[in-house]
Amino acid sequence: MKKIINIEGMSCGGCVARVKKALEGIPGVESVNVELEAKRAEITGSEQALREEQLKEAISKLGYTVKGVD
Repeated sequence: MKKIINIEGMSCGGCVARVKKALEGIPGVESVNVELEAKRAEITGSEQALREEQLKEAISKLGYTVKGVD
């Protein structure tokens, strides 16, 4: 299963690294690709790992805003 998260507030490579690490820390996540210019993250993993609320919480805790999950 794959989800794409639109994220506001990332401004540098450090932001990308923090988001990637937070999403990779969710059990069941298989891969994470964060794109600074596109302001999005693409996550692959189990259905349980990719619950929308869980993904939003992981990113919001870092101070970024989730604009949508596809």
